[in-house]
Amino acid sequence: MDFKISESKTALYSLMVGFILLLNCCADTVKKQNLTKNAEKGVKEKSPNDIIPFFQHWNLILGDGSNAGQATNYTNKQFFYTASDQKADWVVFKTPNSGNTHGTSNNTRTELAQLKKWSPMTEAKMNATLKVMNVASTGDARVAATYSVVVGQIHSADGHENEPLKIFYKKFPGHNKGSVFWNYEINTAGDDNSGRWDYSYPVWGHDFSVVGSDENSYPPEPEDGITLGEEFGYEVEVKKGIMYLTFTSEGHETKTFTKDLVNSEYTERLSIPEQVKNLFVPIGQDGVERKNAYADEGLFFKLGSYNQTNGKDPKVNRVWCSGAETHGGDIAKQYADGNYAEVWFKSANITFSEEAISNAGYFQANDGLSTKTVYPSEVIPFMDKFKMLMGDGTNVEDLIDFEHKDFFYTVIDGTRRWVVYKTPNSGVTSKNSSNTRTELHEKREWTPEQGGNLTGSCKVMQVSVSGDARVAASYSVVVGQIHSGEGHENEPLKIFYKKFPGHSKGSVFWNYEINTAGNNSKRWDYSSAVWGYDMSVIGTAKDDYPPEPTDGIALGEEFSYEVNVYKGIMYLTFMSDNHETKTFTKDLISSEYTKKSDLPAQVRKLFAPIGQDGTERPTAYKGELNYFKQGAYNQTNGKDPETNMVWCAGAETYGGDIAKQYENGCYTEVWFREATVGPGMPPE
Repeated sequence: MDFKISESKTALYSLMVGFILLLNCCADTVKKQNLTKNAEKGVKEKSPNDIIPFFQHWNLILGDGSNAGQATNYTNKQFFYTASDQKADWVVFKTPNSGNTHGTSNNTRTELAQLKKWSPMTEAKMNATLKVMNVASTGDARVAATYSVVVGQIHSADGHENEPLKIFYKKFPGHNKGSVFWNYEINTAGDDNSGRWDYSYPVWGHDFSVVGSDENSYPPEPEDGITLGEEFGYEVEVKKGIMYLTFTSEGHETKTFTKDLVNSEYTERLSIPEQVKNLFVPIGQDGVERKNAYADEGLFFKLGSYNQTNGKDPKVNRVWCSGAETHGGDIAKQYADGNYAEVWFKSANITFSEEAISNAGYFQANDGLSTKTVYPSEVIPFMDKFKMLMGDGTNVEDLIDFEHKDFFYTVIDGTRRWVVYKTPNSGVTSKNSSNTRTELHEKREWTPEQGGNLTGSCKVMQVSVSGDARVAASYSVVVGQIHSGEGHENEPLKIFYKKFPGHSKGSVFWNYEINTAGNNSKRWDYSSAVWGYDMSVIGTAKDDYPPEPTDGIALGEEFSYEVNVYKGIMYLTFMSDNHETKTFTKDLISSEYTKKSDLPAQVRKLFAPIGQDGTERPTAYKGELNYFKQGAYNQTNGKDPETNMVWCAGAETYGGDIAKQYENGCYTEVWFREATVGPGMPPE
């Protein structure tokens, strides 16, 4: 009996499903017939300007980075089109986590940008009614920008092109409600905009600074938040230098704010808010604002879907780089699994002063910028003084307007451009080395008595993830050198970064290699710790690592060095925010290692067991021609550790396949934002 009831229910269910499918089929047929009839009658589908008739005031930037121009009678089924729900018609702005970007941004957008710019001392207004339908489904919860989209902006067209207003919606995965907040970005004082930061104001829910404790851990859901698909509105009005903001949503308290755009409250470091100290200062964005803020700049409105979630590695920038899924930039795949932002606008309007002028300069400067090549020599202009060996063994004599996408190129980290030096564990090396390098080689040669000066501001983004922990050189890269061009061609200076797998922080140290008396097979290095350990701190087994250094430097954390050789003495200075500045001196023309009894204990422990226990010539490198080197000199290689337990790392090399090494983390990558080279100078 029970079986028969169940069987009849199943039959009834099958009939119902069939009936529904038949109705849907009929509905689709009717819809197609109506579309055909409409086409025959000359009736067209609604375009965005049928819903919001104001597109003559804007250029439309699409999620592929292109400028579509004025979007009157324009649709794009990937990024910009219309939709309807039970209540209204809407204009849809949709953009993936990854596509081509506009200007110097890390983020894609389908966004309107106003064609005219206006002074904050005049009057301008923008209002909109909208609902956010999707934010990215992947990312790193510790990164403030992850899972968010900007739905309205005021942007500067001049100076640093900063943003005095960004209106955000953000929702963490698994939450029903998200947050609406707005950010003010300072108009940074000085010519260097890398110190800029945002201060965030909550509207409903959290502000920008509320992040997860780890990659997949989310803060509590906001009680007064806004759900996906829930309508809200904003009004932005600027009058006589003051910005007035109003936010409205049914069932939520109306919120209002005011902000002075022409008189800064952040002109001194003491005035940096606590929120900013917690979020931006740790990544080096700790600037101050010019006193008159945005008073002397042309501003313009932006509106749409400016996706703040991207696929860039969080170690590049822990505020703006989300580490989200991008499917290699495949837009269809991103749309298929929720890795995009989508915002629907029901209404919008702008008004502005008749004194407003053309904003063409902004578009000329930013259209197609992400696809234009910016060469390393444009970022660090001393490249004419160097040649280079790359990780595939290629020598390059002329570095002006030169790049190579596998080894030597430029990137933007969200605040500024960097020169990237990248090299695998195994490639083609120089004649006397076991290690690959993408490294500059100074053309000028000089004696220690003549002297020279080299500076660099850098961050190490990757060291090899494979190797042997017993081998001192494993997991390390040299980011700066002095190299001898005569005699044994030894190295009086090598500046290292080293990080063991599983550790968050690595060590910075520098090595002095003796200019060996007699047989150079006996040469050795003496290592001095800067932050973290020196070179001699190793593991007891292949995969056994020492404790993580408490004062170390993380991947992606910036540090700088100065090497100043003057009258035979080498003066070293190392600096990094939140770390003690360290200085060292070393005599390069008079040795302290002329007798066996002079060998330091560190050398007896590390080098003597492999037979490298020589002494140094009394005059060290005196009278010998030297030159500087800078870049990424990978110290991790695939050679058998039994050959040399100091320098042969036993790392994975995939038979020398560079693409596979890059894919599996068996490479090193170093970014430099500034560097100089010149004569030695009297020490301060």
